[in-house]
Amino acid sequence: MKIKLPASGKPRNPFAMAARQRVAGAHDKSGKARRQAQRQALHKALQRGQFD
Repeated sequence: MKIKLPASGKPRNPFAMAARQRVAGAHDKSGKARRQAQRQALHKALQRGQFD
């Protein structure tokens, strides 16, 4: 026995699907996360006195 799903009234937007697929990929840190990590590294280095 096959289950039939009712057809939706409007077709899907092919441009929205293409945009969604472009976003998928390697899981890199966001720019905000990279800036925060750099800032924390700078503060740690300053506390250790490496930039005096």
